[in-house]
Amino acid sequence: MPASKGAAGGANRGTRLVIVESPAKARTIAGYLGQGYVVESSIGHIRDLPDKAADIPAKYKKEPWARLGVDVDAGFEPLYVVNPDKKQQVGKLRKLLGQADELLLATDEDREGEAIAWHLLEVLKPKVPARRMVFHEITPEAIANAVASPRELNLRLVDAQETRRILDRLYGYEVSPVLWKKVMPKLSAGRVQSVATRLVVERERERIAFRPASYWDLEAIFGSQRADADPPEFTTTLVALDGRRVAQGRDFSPAGELRTADAVHLDEVDAGALAERLTRADFAVRTVERKPYRRSPYAPFRTTTLQQEASRKLGFSAKYTMSVAQRLYENGHITYMRTDSVTLSEAAIAAARSQARKLFGADYVPDKARVYTSKVKNAQEAHEAIRPAGDEFATPAGSRLAGNDLRLYELIWKRTVASQMKDATGEAVSVRVGGTSSAGEDAEFGASGKIINFYGFLKAYVEDADDPAAEREDAQHRLPPLAKDEQVTVVSLAPAGHTTRPPARYTEASLVKELEDREIGRPSTYASIIGTILDRGYVFRKGTALVPSFLAFAVVTLLERHFGHLVDYDFTARMEDVLDEIARGEAARVPWLRRFYFGEDGESGEEGLKELVSDLGDIDARDVSSFPLAGTTIVVRVGRYGPYLERDGQRVNVPEGTAPDELTPERADELLPQPSGERMLGTDRETGRAIVAKAGRYGPYVTEVRDEQGDQAQPPAAKQPAAEPAAAKSEPAKSEPAKARAGKAQTVKPRSASLLKNMTLDTVTLQDALRLLTLPRVLGELNGEQVTVQNGRYGPYVKKGTDSRSLDSEEKLFTVTLAEAKDLFAQPKGRGRGAQGSGAAPLRELGEDPVSGRPLVIKSGRFGPYVTDGETNASLRKGDEVESVSLQRAAELLADRRAAGPPARRGRSRASSRA
Repeated sequence: MPASKGAAGGANRGTRLVIVESPAKARTIAGYLGQGYVVESSIGHIRDLPDKAADIPAKYKKEPWARLGVDVDAGFEPLYVVNPDKKQQVGKLRKLLGQADELLLATDEDREGEAIAWHLLEVLKPKVPARRMVFHEITPEAIANAVASPRELNLRLVDAQETRRILDRLYGYEVSPVLWKKVMPKLSAGRVQSVATRLVVERERERIAFRPASYWDLEAIFGSQRADADPPEFTTTLVALDGRRVAQGRDFSPAGELRTADAVHLDEVDAGALAERLTRADFAVRTVERKPYRRSPYAPFRTTTLQQEASRKLGFSAKYTMSVAQRLYENGHITYMRTDSVTLSEAAIAAARSQARKLFGADYVPDKARVYTSKVKNAQEAHEAIRPAGDEFATPAGSRLAGNDLRLYELIWKRTVASQMKDATGEAVSVRVGGTSSAGEDAEFGASGKIINFYGFLKAYVEDADDPAAEREDAQHRLPPLAKDEQVTVVSLAPAGHTTRPPARYTEASLVKELEDREIGRPSTYASIIGTILDRGYVFRKGTALVPSFLAFAVVTLLERHFGHLVDYDFTARMEDVLDEIARGEAARVPWLRRFYFGEDGESGEEGLKELVSDLGDIDARDVSSFPLAGTTIVVRVGRYGPYLERDGQRVNVPEGTAPDELTPERADELLPQPSGERMLGTDRETGRAIVAKAGRYGPYVTEVRDEQGDQAQPPAAKQPAAEPAAAKSEPAKSEPAKARAGKAQTVKPRSASLLKNMTLDTVTLQDALRLLTLPRVLGELNGEQVTVQNGRYGPYVKKGTDSRSLDSEEKLFTVTLAEAKDLFAQPKGRGRGAQGSGAAPLRELGEDPVSGRPLVIKSGRFGPYVTDGETNASLRKGDEVESVSLQRAAELLADRRAAGPPARRGRSRASSRA
C-alpha cells in the first residue's frame, strides 16, 4: 500500500478522494470537509465470494472448488468477485481516483470496515498515496482530527475478517445442501444462525416438557397499632409453618414435582383450613432487619445493551434499532453504534457530568468521574461506548430529531448522562410476623420493603427487565415503622393459589443477551442473525416472543444428530476465541481452517466438515422431520408443504402459526377428526358429478369428483396432507414439460373453489358449493380483454388481463357487474400492491411513519394485509397480526422494505480477482 507523503492536513496539495460506505455518511462528511475533497460512497462491500454459479469467472468454472468460492487445497484462498450491482459504482470510484492526488479510506473502524477498505484497495489499485482515515463520531472536530492523523491499513483485522468470511462460507455452503436433501429445499445453515435457532428450539422443548404444579400459601394484610404509622397497613405472605419453609414456585421441577422434602406443600384444602385456624390468632412482629440499599448506575450502552433496552422500552427489533442508530451516527448525532466498549473519552465524561450537574444539581454528580471497563471477552474496543456525539451533548429537545430517531437518541442520552451520576441509596427492610393457630401450629409471615432516600442516577434513567412483571429499580415498598415483639392486627387473611409457569420464550432482547453470555458470535452481528432466522421461517414472532416453527425443529434435530459439534454451544464459542487469536496475530488461519474442514490427522482425530457432509446415508429424512406427541400415537411431521399431523394413516395440516408447545395431544385430537378426506355434499344435477368438501393446505374448499374417463380427481387429503387443486385458490398450476402437457391435452381439471370466510366444512351445503363452483365468473369484455371475478388466496378480486382490483366483500363475487368492474379499473392503481383495494378504508391507522412523515396504515391487499405510508408497501410477516401490530413494528417492516431496494437486475459480465 503506498505510503502517504507528509501530513494529511493541507488541502492545497490537490484533490483528496475520501471513500466511505454509505451515501448518507458521505453527504455529512462532505459538508464538513469543503473544498479540496471529494467524498464518495462505496455503498457497502464492493466485492465478495461468488453468490451463485453465474458469478464464477469463466476461467474458474471447471475448478472443483469453484462452487465454494474457496480453494481449500491452496491455503483456503478465496475467490472474490465484484458484485454485479456495484460495477457501476466501482467505475465511478475509479474515475474519481484518476482525478485525485490522494486516497483516504474512511470506512468504519472495525473488522468489517477494515475489510471494506482492503477490498477497495485491491480493486481500485491506487497509484497515489492511500491511507486509512478513522473516527468514531461524525462531527466537524472528529473529521478534522481524522484527516490530520491518518494511519496504515491494519492487516490483522483484515485477516480476521477474511477468516471469518471463509469459515462462514464453508459452513453454510457445505451444510445447507444437506438440509435441502433431507428436510426441504432453499433452507440455510450458518455458524451462528443455526446455534441461535437451536437455543430457541431448546426453550420450546422445555416448554413442551413442562408440567405445571399448583401450590397454595396465605396472604395476610396486617395493620400497625401506632396512630402515626405511615403506611398504616402492609401485605405479607406465609413463609413458614412449624419451622418448615412453605413451598413456592422455585421448589418445583419442570416436571411439576416438589424438589425437596423440607418444604411444606399446601394444596387448596390445606390452605383454606389453615386460614380458618388462624382467624382468631394473635400476631406480633418477630424480627425486623434493616440493611443499607445502594445501586450504582449502569454502564453506557454498547451494541447489545442498546438492542436489549430498545426492545424493552421502545419495542424495536434488534435490526430496526441498528437501522435507526446507523442513521443517527451518519447524521452526526451519536458515536459509532457497533462496539463492545463501555468506556467514554475524557471529553464525553466531562460533557455527561456537566449536563447531570445542570439538570439535577451538583449533589447528583460524584466528586470523581466514573470509569467503566468491558466485561465482554475479546471485546473490540477501538471505539467508545455509544453516546451522544461531540464534546457537548445536545439535549433531546435541542437535537432537532423527531419520531423514532428522537426516541432512540433520548434513550442513549439518558443512559450516558446517568452513567456519570451518583449511586442511588436507601434502606431495605425485611419483617417477619408470627402467630399460633387454634391447632397450635406456628405460622410465620414475611414482607420486605425498600425506601430510596436518594435517587441518584435513577432520577435520569431506569433500566427495564425482560420479565414484564419484574419490579422497576426505582420502585419503593414502604413498610410502617415496626419493632420486635410489637403487636399487629389482622386486616385480612386468605388462601392464595399459584401455578408454576413454563420458562419464558426468548424475546429479541433476551436472545441477544443469551448469545452474548455464551460468547457465541460477535455482538455486532446479532441483529442480522435474528433477522435471518426470522426471514428463513425458522422463527416467528408472537407478540414480542420468538417462537420456533416445526421446520426449525426438523433442522435442529438433523444438525444435533449428525453435526453435533457444529451446533454445540461451547464449540461455537471456542471458534470465536480462535478467530480473535487470529486477529491478535496469536494463531495462523490456514492450519486452523484445515483442521476444521479436513479434520485432525490420525485415527483418533475428529472428523472434519468435508467428511461429515460426504456421508449422508445414515440420515433418515423422515425420522428427523417426525415428532411423536408424548403418550399418543399421533406424530407431527414436517412435509414439503408444511407441518401436518398423522395417526393411523389419517392426516391433517397443522394450522399456520401454531406454536409447537400449543400442539398438545388434546389439541391434536380436536384437529384430526376434522374432515381431512372428504365430505359428500350431493350431486350436481347439470353434470351428474358428486360434489365434496375437503380440507386443504390453504383452508377448506369444495370440488367435483370426476370418473377415470374424465379428468383425474384430486387424491384424497388423507393420502396427501398438504395438497389441493391450484384452482381452489385461483393460483396457476406449475409449468411442466411440453411433452407432458401434450399427454394431458384431453384432461380437464375438476372444478374447485375455496369456502368463503363465513362457511365451514361442517355447515357448507350443496347449494353453497354449486354457487362457489361458478367461480371464476366471466363478467364480459373491456377493451377487448375478458373480465373475470375470482376468489384468491387472500380475498376476492376482479381481473382483466394482468390488471386486477380487490373487492371489499366476498358477497360481491356473485353480484358485481361489468359496469362496476369498469369503475374499479378506472381508479388509478398507483404503485404496486397499494392499489389493491385502494378505495377501501384502512384496516388500522397507526400514526406517522418516522422516516417519511406520512400516515402509516394497514391495508388489505390481494396478497394479504400490508403496511404502507402511501409510497412504500411491506407485507405483514408470520406472527404479525393486524390487531396487534405496533407503529414501531410497522415502521420496521417499511424500513426493511426500503433497505431491500428494487429487485437487482442481472448483469452479464463479472469482474473478479483472487486475494
